[in-house]
Amino acid sequence: MVDLDPRRAPGPRPRRSHSLIVLLVLASLTVITLDAKGGDNSPIEPLRTVVGNVIGPVETVSAAAVRPFSDLTGALRDNQSLRHQVASLTAENSRLRTADEVAPLDRRRLAEYDGLSRTARDTGYSLVPARVVGIGPAQSFNRTVTIDAGTSSGVRTDMTVLNGDGLVGRVIRVTSTTATVLLIADKSSVVGGRLGANLEIGNVRGEGSIDGNGRLELDLVDSSVTPQHGDVVVTWGSDHGVPYVAGIPIGKVTSVYSNPRDLTNHAEVEPFVDFSSLDVVGVVVPRGTHGDRAVIKGAAR
Repeated sequence: MVDLDPRRAPGPRPRRSHSLIVLLVLASLTVITLDAKGGDNSPIEPLRTVVGNVIGPVETVSAAAVRPFSDLTGALRDNQSLRHQVASLTAENSRLRTADEVAPLDRRRLAEYDGLSRTARDTGYSLVPARVVGIGPAQSFNRTVTIDAGTSSGVRTDMTVLNGDGLVGRVIRVTSTTATVLLIADKSSVVGGRLGANLEIGNVRGEGSIDGNGRLELDLVDSSVTPQHGDVVVTWGSDHGVPYVAGIPIGKVTSVYSNPRDLTNHAEVEPFVDFSSLDVVGVVVPRGTHGDRAVIKGAAR
């Protein structure tokens, strides 16, 4: 029986496909061989030029169409990098600005710490360094400050407090981490003082003012002695150095006046310490004191 179904593929068609493939392969090998042997004078070069002239514009248009998308990806990547750089530079600029702003304060504190070191060396006293972190209310009529050193640092009540300029006051209250210091400018403060010129002794009392115009008052024991303008007044010391050790500068005489009622000469004393700008101070502690901070050791006397 003869199959007359037209949908069936005739038998020889696969052979025709194989023949076409063989011809294409042979043609490709021929072109490659001619192109290789011809070098720069290849007979294929005119055909390559024609193809290039046709395909080149198409590739240019395609590249121009795709470039915005590739550029966008690169732009996003570059933008993110720039954001990181800007953030980094902003942070560095802020750090440098802060460092520049606090530099004067750091230099001053370093100078005050150096002043404490000189005082310890000159007087022989050991000092616990501390910073003023609070000031007593004016309405209480007590001129006090709070420092950030307490019993954990070896600080106790009735210890002398000073800075690189001179006498500050004495400790009147203490906790484990802080202490309250009564300033010599307070009206209730009385310090034994001695004139450096003739060693005459007396009592130095506060007048309650801690501003730049604040003064102290010196009453000498010997009413016949007249202090001189510019005489330096220092502490003459208490028993066992409590509450005041000896030899700490208090201030200098700025004026002398008499009181007719008690026939005594009084002197107005300008304190060496600026109480309105207290920052770094030192508490005089016994030699060999150990605590939670380094002690500035005085020279052996």
